[in-house]
Amino acid sequence: MATRATGLLVSGQNDEGRMTSTPEMTDTMTNTLRAHIIAQPDIILEDPDLMRALTAANERAMGDNIVDLRGIAMDRLEARLDRLEDTHRSVIGAAHDNLSGMHQVHRAILRMLDPLDFGDFLRDLGGEVAHILRVDQLRLVLESARTEDDTAMQSAGEVLSLAEPGFIKAYVAGQRSTSARQVTLRQIDGGDARVYGAEGARVRSEACLLLDFGEDRLPGLLVMGSQNTDRFTPQQGTDLLAFFAGVFERSMRRWLA
Repeated sequence: MATRATGLLVSGQNDEGRMTSTPEMTDTMTNTLRAHIIAQPDIILEDPDLMRALTAANERAMGDNIVDLRGIAMDRLEARLDRLEDTHRSVIGAAHDNLSGMHQVHRAILRMLDPLDFGDFLRDLGGEVAHILRVDQLRLVLESARTEDDTAMQSAGEVLSLAEPGFIKAYVAGQRSTSARQVTLRQIDGGDARVYGAEGARVRSEACLLLDFGEDRLPGLLVMGSQNTDRFTPQQGTDLLAFFAGVFERSMRRWLA
């Protein structure tokens, strides 16, 4: 069956009898396109889809008996470039997260240094400081020879807990026999009621910051709890939290003096 040209399209029938339309390149269009490519070859070189189409056409023209090593090398280089771009995006994302975390810690420290009264200090700890750090719970545990409630605990609400000597080391170590690190990040299935009180059941991850108040003083523990399982994981860095713990230790020493 003969075909009839209509404008730039050629209409006809395929093997199944359906009408098809394919673009027809006139001499004028070919010459114009050729002139554009010669004048601006970068248009082709910088377009990945066009380059793939040209490479595929070249491979088809060579036939099945020819192995295009250059094409294989280009495919591998493309794959490596894609991986490098993914790594680059991951590095940029991590740097942005670190910068955001650093700003949070700095703001929390400034807020922590404002109070002139120990009761206000503890209330801020469980309120504004926890809000800045974006944690659901912030608890301070102090070891003491006597664990009954005192004035500071009554004014602090649920922020401060007193524990018997040795509790902090056992709590941080958990089931491990190794020595406790200054900062421990872990995922948990509910927090210890001795630390979190009634709110502990909803905690799914926590950061434990060991506190050293100096010679002849029992240690302390600052615990950040989150309902998000991925908020604190062992794979995360701890430099910022270690810095925060160091500042917190020094702030506490003036209240314990």
